[in-house]
Amino acid sequence: MGKLISLIVLTLALAGPAIADSLNWRIRSEHPNVVSLEFYSQDYSRAWPGDGEVYILDDYDTHSYNLECRSGEKICYGAWVRGDSDSYWGVGRNDASGCSDCCYTCGQGDTDLRILNN
Repeated sequence: MGKLISLIVLTLALAGPAIADSLNWRIRSEHPNVVSLEFYSQDYSRAWPGDGEVYILDDYDTHSYNLECRSGEKICYGAWVRGDSDSYWGVGRNDASGCSDCCYTCGQGDTDLRILNN
């Protein structure tokens, strides 16, 4: 019985908890229309803010979004003009499009300022 408990403890110790980290995004919209914004994990089935909600960009200020994520998790942003998901940046609405430079890795520093414009 003692060996079994030791084996279980060792297995749990090796598995360990997922390492929590964060990724801070800075985004500014210079588009004349209201823009919706969401962040999508490429490694897990989740998005920020999640639950069918989006962040709203309706001014020309720089906004910061600090996402709690798992170290090493790849996260991409998707933004689109409200009411016109064909006008988008990053991966677009619902992570539907590819991108060459819209993803960052959690735990590897904050993002550069992203400016959304025409």
